[in-house]
Amino acid sequence: MKKKILLLETLAEEAMELLESADEVEVLMGLDESSLQTAVKSNDIAAIITRGKGQVRANLMDQIPSLKIIARAGVGLDNIDVIAASKRGIKVVNAPNSNANTIAEHTISLMLNLQRNLFTAFTMVKEGRWDERGTYQGDELHGKTLGILGMGNIGKKVARIAEVLGMKVCYWSAYKEAVSYPKLSLQEVLISSDVVSLHLPLTPETENLINDQALNQLKTGALLINTARGKIIDQKALLHALDSEKLGGFAADVLAVEPPKAEDNPLIRHPKTLITAHVGSLTKTTYTQMCTMTVKNTLAILSGQEPMENCIFNQKELTE
Repeated sequence: MKKKILLLETLAEEAMELLESADEVEVLMGLDESSLQTAVKSNDIAAIITRGKGQVRANLMDQIPSLKIIARAGVGLDNIDVIAASKRGIKVVNAPNSNANTIAEHTISLMLNLQRNLFTAFTMVKEGRWDERGTYQGDELHGKTLGILGMGNIGKKVARIAEVLGMKVCYWSAYKEAVSYPKLSLQEVLISSDVVSLHLPLTPETENLINDQALNQLKTGALLINTARGKIIDQKALLHALDSEKLGGFAADVLAVEPPKAEDNPLIRHPKTLITAHVGSLTKTTYTQMCTMTVKNTLAILSGQEPMENCIFNQKELTE
């Protein structure tokens, strides 16, 4: 009997080809509520594959008692109830380290654009306002101090690029990492940094970590970059820091609520913000890699073979 895999979102073409060429697999589509409810009526669904939007909560797991794997073509697991899955003996699979390069590049791009005020510079030329170049205001990253919150795979790559640009790097993280940069307290990083970049997972401990108190500890005019998770920053406190000019600028690929309503979100319209639509991982190379890696690991587990090391996020919980 073929093993059924339920897709909650589309995957890269190469990943779909892998699924469709697997003789032992039948693919079901649950891309909207109607097709999802039709799919879950099918017996023997062994795996669910999703990306960042398809939600896999306890109520869906309960509708699929045959479920063995929940796989996310990506790294963060905000859209999957990992605790509920672990209690049910379901393996939660992700694609560790697959987006580190592209998110690091995106972080540095946002940092450079914000520090050098490039969006304004580009707009001036496109609008035929070349003569206004005398009003341009920008600065450089060389010689500035970058404070990294979360020195994981992405944080390390950002640090190395920043070091090449001539920045001084310090960090705060849950653990001391094998890096040459000084590990400081959160307060020390905030006080000493010209630019702060977030690379933390969203947990109960990190939600609203950057609040009024934290923002008040920053240097006046410091820049804040967030390519991690929007809810790590208290959005009201962030807006107040921008309006009061405590923050010199904010650049992000994530917000607390996505997609935001542009008409009633002052952060989007604020003159000191540069915000992209959570596209940091959507480069062709990384998107394809995340999708194909996830499909290969899912197929391996279903066939009784060894998947990529460390791809089963809740392995420890399942073996305790």
